Amino acid sequence: MSVDHHGSCHCRHVRFQVRGAIERLVECDCSACTKKGIVHVPVREDDFRLLAGAQDLTRYRFGSNTGEHWFCRHCGIHTHGRPRSDPSRYTVNARCLDGYEEIRAHVAVTHFDGKNHPADQAG
Repeated sequence: MSVDHHGSCHCRHVRFQVRGAIERLVECDCSACTKKGIVHVPVREDDFRLLAGAQDLTRYRFGSNTGEHWFCRHCGIHTHGRPRSDPSRYTVNARCLDGYEEIRAHVAVTHFDGKNHPADQAG
């Protein structure tokens, strides 16, 4: 049986669905994630579906220009993105999911060292 999780930005212009059980949450300590206060849910590309609001999204890229950060242009909430560590998948802002508190209470949170990401190291 497939489990669906629904989420949205604050103003609900942008709505999305995540298919499958949420098995882990990730807190990254890079400057962008820290300032956004995001808790990531890693999601395979096939398990993420934008339900509404594609025209209401704006994209932000920085640094290596590999990662993508998507925000609602109305309320400014970061809903999802593509991480530079694996741009073939999505990362969803768990705080945008309906029932976030319940998910957070039952799923382990791991740390990702974004401050020392290999792409930022001078070679």
